Amino acid sequence: MDSDEENVEEIIEGPLDEDGQPHGCCTITYSSSDRFEGHFVHGEKNGRGKFYFFDGSTLEGFYVDDALQGQGIYTYEDGGVLHGTYMDGELNGPAQEYDSEGVMIFKGQYKDNNRHGECWVYYPVSRNGTCKSTLKQFKAATLTMFHLTKFLLFQLCFTGPLYTFDKSTSSCISTNCLLPDPYETMRVYVADSLISNAGEGLFAKTSAESNTVLAFYNGIRITHHEVDCRDWSLNGNTISLDEETVLDVPYPYNNIRKYCASLGHKANHSFTPNCMYDTYVHPRFGPIKCIRTVKAVEKDEELTVAYGYDHYDSARSGLEAPEWYKKGLQSFQADQKNQEQN
Repeated sequence: MDSDEENVEEIIEGPLDEDGQPHGCCTITYSSSDRFEGHFVHGEKNGRGKFYFFDGSTLEGFYVDDALQGQGIYTYEDGGVLHGTYMDGELNGPAQEYDSEGVMIFKGQYKDNNRHGECWVYYPVSRNGTCKSTLKQFKAATLTMFHLTKFLLFQLCFTGPLYTFDKSTSSCISTNCLLPDPYETMRVYVADSLISNAGEGLFAKTSAESNTVLAFYNGIRITHHEVDCRDWSLNGNTISLDEETVLDVPYPYNNIRKYCASLGHKANHSFTPNCMYDTYVHPRFGPIKCIRTVKAVEKDEELTVAYGYDHYDSARSGLEAPEWYKKGLQSFQADQKNQEQN
């Protein structure tokens, strides 16, 4: 915020020293349209000064030997304000941020221009309890305290790796396939399924109430036409996202040693499931599906969902589903009929 190294000086207004350098109260306008007004000593900023940046933001404070030192005020183009502590032109130390309406949204520490350590983050909450924002970078945080007033006031301790927005494409499932989701990591794990011939399954790491999101189903984004035109053996980890898009976890990403950024695809099918698929807008993956409980589950209980092969293909004159599902459905229906008769 405080560097003009890439700027080329265009206009200097004010007194100059014998070498033609600004000396005293001067205004310098750069080729980038940035402007600085303040006090100079032989070409270096020394004393009070203020930058006016081309995007409408500003930065003011006290300069020593051409670098901002101590308290500085950065005003964003939208009217939000950051009161920070600067060392050699970099944010290092306590800071507070306010939105354009003067409501505090952050209180904590900065290190090398990044939020660092234990901080307060203030999220305005609407009447229905939601808070919408677009995240570009974020870290996992531990909620250590909160206070309910007009706003929910959170005290968060930021830890762990840096996450970035990482929406999949038709060819890339993730730019960091082995970076686990911190929420999911606390709630589920993968182990051998208790269902015969099902391979691996998804299990609850802790007990959970009904209507609890436990896992996420991310995948490459392909079309329904692609899915319909290929063999069922290639569709073992596909799920419809919407009318246009299918999420797919293809080989080798079905192996958790190759991909563990999300684990929802590891949940196996049951005709009496304890979970369901639901839509979800994930801060890292964007619009995906999630695994949500439909009843309370216990720690180490296997999580199951209904795969939903319940539609018929008129061209094929029958249920459009893999053979294992058809056989399982026949067995389930037979058991249901026997129970009704008994």
